[in-house]
Amino acid sequence: MEKTKAYKCLGTEDPLPDLIHRTNKYLLDLRLTKWITQKQYEKLCINPNEVELAHLYYLPKAHKPGTPLRPIISGLKHPTIKISKFLDELLRPLFDKMASETTVTSGFELVKQLQKWSKVNIRQETLFCTIDVADLYTMVPQTEGVLSLKKILSRFVMQSNYFSYNGQFYHQIRGGAMGSPRTLTVANCYMFFYEQQIIKQISNSGGLYFRYMDNIFIAINWPVRHLFKQIDKWNHFDENIKLSENIGSAVDFLDLHIENQDGQLFTTVYVKPSYEPYYLPFNSIHP
Repeated sequence: MEKTKAYKCLGTEDPLPDLIHRTNKYLLDLRLTKWITQKQYEKLCINPNEVELAHLYYLPKAHKPGTPLRPIISGLKHPTIKISKFLDELLRPLFDKMASETTVTSGFELVKQLQKWSKVNIRQETLFCTIDVADLYTMVPQTEGVLSLKKILSRFVMQSNYFSYNGQFYHQIRGGAMGSPRTLTVANCYMFFYEQQIIKQISNSGGLYFRYMDNIFIAINWPVRHLFKQIDKWNHFDENIKLSENIGSAVDFLDLHIENQDGQLFTTVYVKPSYEPYYLPFNSIHP
């Protein structure tokens, strides 16, 4: 929590009553100014008896060195959850259409694009590069994230993320809650504008660029030193975006192992070392 400086401790004073009041007042103001319809207002309005603050927990990234933790904020009953879902349903299709040429949703989709590209472009010296964007969901600045969406409700949702943890109340003052329906769309939009210069540079060099959330894949015919130099430049485009790269003739990306074998593309299924192939029996009482 201290690493990203994304959270502010509020002590033991419960912010929920004030948040409920501000949310309903905000929705009423939007209704009176005709930013939203009466039907939308009734759908988004809060019943104080049906909401509670979000709760923070951590999931270990067992496949990464040092086993870093991913903060997850569970806010299924949070006062702004309905607004968050509304925005995500409204904006995600627009982003998906806008970024369809440079994003993938699975390893299978990437393989098809990579096979098509390699028929013309792959050489013995072709490099593959995977890049991880560090702490993307908590590092996207709230102001810039909202501007990238240009939707008035997003500002209120992003700045109203309160949760409880270990007997204390917290306010997230940077980024979005990992667990909120809208956070992924905000982060994707922010990354879309960040990566445009990189995409143009890769495309002009005959390379291949795709992104899945906070994971980037590049295939390029550059000398390795030049690629390292360019990534260092990209790391200075935005102080909130930090890239860590893995470059070579063989890389792992999503569920794929991708390899350049003397100018021939080779792919196979990649399984993370931490993966445990165990399943609960169908008649188990566990969820």
